[in-house]
Amino acid sequence: MAGVIPAAGLRATGVGALPHRDPDAACLAVLAAFPEVPYAPTLPNRNPLEAIVLAEAECLPGAEVREGRVVVDTGADEAMERVFMDYLEGRDAGYAASDATSSGFHRLMAYDLSGAVLLKCQVTGPATLGMQAVDAGRRPVHYDGAYADVLGKALALRARWFEMRMREHGVPTVVVLNEPYLTALGSPVVPLDEETVRSSFDDVAALLEGGVGIHCCANTDWGFVFSLSPSLVSFDAHAHAREFLLYGDDLAAYLEWGGVVAWGMVPADRPAPDAGELSHIHERFAAIRQTVADLVGDETFIDRSLVTPTCGIRTADEAGAGAVMEAAAAVARRARGEGK
Repeated sequence: MAGVIPAAGLRATGVGALPHRDPDAACLAVLAAFPEVPYAPTLPNRNPLEAIVLAEAECLPGAEVREGRVVVDTGADEAMERVFMDYLEGRDAGYAASDATSSGFHRLMAYDLSGAVLLKCQVTGPATLGMQAVDAGRRPVHYDGAYADVLGKALALRARWFEMRMREHGVPTVVVLNEPYLTALGSPVVPLDEETVRSSFDDVAALLEGGVGIHCCANTDWGFVFSLSPSLVSFDAHAHAREFLLYGDDLAAYLEWGGVVAWGMVPADRPAPDAGELSHIHERFAAIRQTVADLVGDETFIDRSLVTPTCGIRTADEAGAGAVMEAAAAVARRARGEGK
């Protein structure tokens, strides 16, 4: 089971990609906006291999990137067996993220982060990677039971490698699994096997000492997500708060257990909100807060909530990305009663 992370205290942090090509500039922007909960940005404009799915290909046995797609040799038995052995022994060295796939992470780790409350990074989740990586017949490897098992364990080792690097700063950590494909839960068109999803998540959670989260940018079966007991649930509250709050009983139990919700309140796919739009976001977040506080009390809402942009800010320019991040920080400050 994932560990409980420290009280979030309505602080702000970021999610996913930034448009920068210079890792230093990206990390300085993150630290300026989110000094208490910095996150490791991904920079797909710098290198396409930093994009979701492609970044984790380097940790999978028998995998290679061909024309922007991850193709897997599911008959790489020796390499697959090595993953099982590494998982049992907790050997994560062979699953390290290279600078080509994680330049923002490597640069962020070079800064003094000892004043942070929580360090956050993200890894492509097993459901999403399993549906996007394909075998020679172009069938998603999620549907290959043996390889799906290996994939979950390889990602667990990858997540552990990230966690161990962050823990060197002496700060609590959370590794967030980026899982947009969880929107397919219950879909008859692109079905996900729930037991495969659960087993892979459990593999990751069992190997980490700190927190493990889930980010899903669209609507999904939130009851199922809560049942996994992730340390953090991150989602697009700007577009999907209404659907999310329909799971009120599950949400209340999750928050009272110690889970944290990262409320994606500031849209990341458009210019930063002006004063009028920001005021509207403040009002919407206040309404969400009241709804949840009616279930668990305001103190629990504060302790177990973060504020974020909705998702990666890849489409903006660097100044625009900084403005979106600052808007998220402003929403958090106002919610804490520290300014307009």
